[in-house]
Amino acid sequence: MNETVKVEVPEIKIADAVTLPARDTAVIIVDMQNDFVKEGGKLVVPQARETIEPIRRLVEKARSNSVRVIYTQDTHWDGDPEFKLWGEHVKIGTWGWRIIDELKPAENDIVLIKTRYDGFYGTPLDDILRSYGIRNLVITGTVANICVLHTAASAGLRWYKIVLPMDTVSALTEFDYYLTLRQVSWLYNGIVVRTADSIEFT
Repeated sequence: MNETVKVEVPEIKIADAVTLPARDTAVIIVDMQNDFVKEGGKLVVPQARETIEPIRRLVEKARSNSVRVIYTQDTHWDGDPEFKLWGEHVKIGTWGWRIIDELKPAENDIVLIKTRYDGFYGTPLDDILRSYGIRNLVITGTVANICVLHTAASAGLRWYKIVLPMDTVSALTEFDYYLTLRQVSWLYNGIVVRTADSIEFT
């Protein structure tokens, strides 16, 4: 006999808008790769397609204000232990591994290969951010409660200020989505903002 449990989501503070200084802000796009976003991908998050346009507009605004844009690219090789959990996905060099065309990195953007959920784990992300004097991170992408949340957690533990636009993050379930918003806004003292369009850079 299977048992089910219902839980109530605690209150989540949502800001109407936020303004960030361009000089010390970066936008991070987490794992917007074909395997996670596009039809035919190995681990598609259906809601991810709805986040493409808001992320694209945010990235355009960031670039036009000289805000640093950073991509994480989940990456695995043959026999990766993670395949036991999720099956084979984002193998380096495959179509599924590539960042989606709609969000193709520009020449001056930074793309970081990562091998675990956390964008900081085993990558030079923290060093890069500190080298550029970055203190504020707008985090977007997929999957909300996995790679997005682990990256946000590492950022929060390093005292970066986190901003999470609700329309730029996707999850496999509604619970996972709101769990991510709750953790970022409460545990990591981040700002959850309703839309990417409500973020301004000065």
